[in-house]
Amino acid sequence: MIEMRNVRKSFAGVEALNNVNLTIQKGSIYGLIGSNGAGKTTLMKLLSGIYRQEEGQITIEGKPVFENISLKDKVFYISDYPYFFPHYTTKQMAQFYKDIYKNWSDDRFFKLTNVFGLELNKRIQSLSKGWQRLVAFILALSSMPEILILDEPLDGLDPVMRKKVKNVLIQDVAEREMTIFISSHNLREIEDICDHVGILHKGAIIIEKELDELKADTHKIQVAYKEKVPEALMKKMNILHTEKRGSVFLLIVRGEEDIVAKQVRETHPVIFDLLPLTLEEIFIYEMGDIGYAIKNIMV
Repeated sequence: MIEMRNVRKSFAGVEALNNVNLTIQKGSIYGLIGSNGAGKTTLMKLLSGIYRQEEGQITIEGKPVFENISLKDKVFYISDYPYFFPHYTTKQMAQFYKDIYKNWSDDRFFKLTNVFGLELNKRIQSLSKGWQRLVAFILALSSMPEILILDEPLDGLDPVMRKKVKNVLIQDVAEREMTIFISSHNLREIEDICDHVGILHKGAIIIEKELDELKADTHKIQVAYKEKVPEALMKKMNILHTEKRGSVFLLIVRGEEDIVAKQVRETHPVIFDLLPLTLEEIFIYEMGDIGYAIKNIMV
């Protein structure tokens, strides 16, 4: 289990994270989403033991992460800009990681390079962005980590490679109970593979739930009446967003589906549809509820 308790981190007097609490269960895939500058990369570097918090505790299996060499042997972090030694080939970088990670698997490395068709003797820096990202994944997965931390992991990969990488990640979670912590602005990919989601805004976690529970708590409603929407209904429901499309109202509401549906039906609407929401839509409306809303911009 990974835990962060009351964690605070600042840079040059500017607070990046404030009183962050986070719990990630072993064998889960946790997706972190948030606004630009929310502190996502800072949080991941704290979990990886690259940064040290000023306050609070960060533990894996109950042990502190920072300067814990035995624990870091179980963790692999792929940053949004993977770093490789200048002039090194994939084969040379593999040897470097083999010397560092005691669980390194040559068999896994050669299987993955064969599956993805990677040339081992080419300098990594001569490869495209997508291929460099793929090299980082192969090195990470060959290190057989218990915890894999990914910052914008699939950026630069084509759709076929994305699918292959996601399949390998899900396989490792299922077979080895590897834990994945992933941050991405591509919410559809988060939605595809994650079972838990946290939303970070201005250095604080504002929501942390199972993805299914998060979806179950937020609903899109299309409703129409012969006259206007009853005021009693608007007061009853926890409404995140209201939009009028001709005679039809689109409402984004928070609450249990059965209760929301019952409240609407009691007002005898002419039209009533309960529609599914994507994670992207939930993020937009949740952020709008705390003042980070989409505004019309004329250029």
